[in-house]
Amino acid sequence: MKKIGIIKEGKVPIDRRVPLTPLQAKQVKENFNVEVVVQTSDIRCFSDDDYRNEGLTIVESVDDCDIILGVKEVPIDKLISGKTHFFFSHTIKKQDYNRDLLQSILDKKIKLIDWETLTNENGNRIIAFGRWAGIVGAYNGIWTYGKRYNLFNLRRANECYDYEDLKTEFSKIKLPNIKIALTGGGRVTKGAMEVLLGAGISQVTPYEFIHERFNTPVFTQLNSRDYNKRKDGTEFHRNEFYKNPELYDGDFLKYSRVTDILIACAYWDPAAPVLFHREDIIKDDFDIKVIADITCDIEGSIPSTKKPSTIDDPIYDYNPSDNEVEQALTDEGNITVMAVDNLPCELPRDASESFGDELVKNVIPNLLGGDEKGVIQRATITDQGNLTERYSYLQDYVEGK
Repeated sequence: MKKIGIIKEGKVPIDRRVPLTPLQAKQVKENFNVEVVVQTSDIRCFSDDDYRNEGLTIVESVDDCDIILGVKEVPIDKLISGKTHFFFSHTIKKQDYNRDLLQSILDKKIKLIDWETLTNENGNRIIAFGRWAGIVGAYNGIWTYGKRYNLFNLRRANECYDYEDLKTEFSKIKLPNIKIALTGGGRVTKGAMEVLLGAGISQVTPYEFIHERFNTPVFTQLNSRDYNKRKDGTEFHRNEFYKNPELYDGDFLKYSRVTDILIACAYWDPAAPVLFHREDIIKDDFDIKVIADITCDIEGSIPSTKKPSTIDDPIYDYNPSDNEVEQALTDEGNITVMAVDNLPCELPRDASESFGDELVKNVIPNLLGGDEKGVIQRATITDQGNLTERYSYLQDYVEGK
């Protein structure tokens, strides 16, 4: 009988999410005929007793487990040699800060399966926290605007028990007739739209957003075709844009002239055009005051995202004249940036339950069955001390080249 262990999250700052809630862990144990144990933890959004009450065993160590489930990167000294680890490794884009982690995973002959790489046959992700990043990110963006202009006082998302509790704050939101631009079209964007619509903010088309005035706050949702254009002036083709983004130029500035809040949800390829440059911000017709950068690509498509912020200290000011980060809410000439890089952690109970549902439905049957559709195979980054063929492009990254 295989043994699955839910690890205590070790990354700092702490993460209170879990891959499986107590009830979901019980369901896996009973429905798939496996043993499931839970490493004792004092930081989870679900307590040890919550798991005990569902018949799960609490253990000090998961060293004897075959499969180890976590959320964030496992500290190098907590990696268990020869085991199968599931977590967000943040290595597949060759992130410098996790090179040592991937090297250690290879040295310890760990089979690494990254949540981010679990996809169906069409390449679509089958498990993610994206919706919750969008929900919390949009809420934080509105919270930030309220703070900047002393309009209302909302509880922070992490001060709410869950999403239903957070929704009770919507009635406090009293915005002037501002315009909010939302980039992207996936899970993150849809989560953000839930909050904007829930707060009574009306959606308008991109054309209306640019050309019309409104007496109430409005938002528009922008897909890639709305703010990118082909360099030769011919028609935009989405598949081509994703495969060959270098054929396109950015066309976002027509929106920045009328936008008060930007909520950035769209995945950005470094080969693709940026949304705008620092030189654009200092022009008289650049109108954005608050940026909620859910994507949090440091110095990526948005030049004001100079660093991630934290749940405890969620916003900072960007001084475009000097290209520097300053204390939040200090100068009206600055842009106020919200760039928390672990947004779902602010609603850990809801985020964990949603993630666990997808894990039980989409991943566990392939993991404990025959993997006939290749779900686990496609997602496996390392095995037996080597990069798998699909991720062999990481070899130079591992070697520090």
